[in-house]
Amino acid sequence: MAPADTTEATELVLLLDDEGKPIGTAPKATVHTTDTPLHFAFSCHVFSPQGRLLVTRRALTKDTFAGVWTNAFCGHPAPGETALDALARRAEAELGIPVRDVELVLPHFRYRAADAAGIVENEICPVFRAVVDRDPAPSRDEVAEWVWAEPMSLRMAVAAAPFAFSPWFALQLAAWPAGR
Repeated sequence: MAPADTTEATELVLLLDDEGKPIGTAPKATVHTTDTPLHFAFSCHVFSPQGRLLVTRRALTKDTFAGVWTNAFCGHPAPGETALDALARRAEAELGIPVRDVELVLPHFRYRAADAAGIVENEICPVFRAVVDRDPAPSRDEVAEWVWAEPMSLRMAVAAAPFAFSPWFALQLAAWPAGR
């Protein structure tokens, strides 16, 4: 099955029941509200070959959690698209770089969080780790800023100022084994 058209206007997300079973689709542009249904997504943490972690600041134009620091990128697999194919697609679209050595690190991650405007993220969201060989050239529609950080320094920053980071990023770091 070919994935659905993934332009912003027609991108679909996979809706899930409480057990994580697919129950339909909805346009991405309309799904994130104050009552967002549970849907499928993924997060990816990107490392340099030297072990530094790429942290991005979400564009100020994002519909949810605008301007907060977070993991390298996230996305929604289109219906019929694997999470790995969606990950490769979004790495290119958001960061302008290919990823390699992709590894699933938190296969059952799930969260629900509301931003300051009350817009909710409600996702079953497997978390991946990947490596890149060069600095990103991000899309300004997705990323306002980026930085390479030492993982332990980043854990301390999130603990000291959790409000500056996306809630999913803080939860993922807390669930992720230290040293990975």
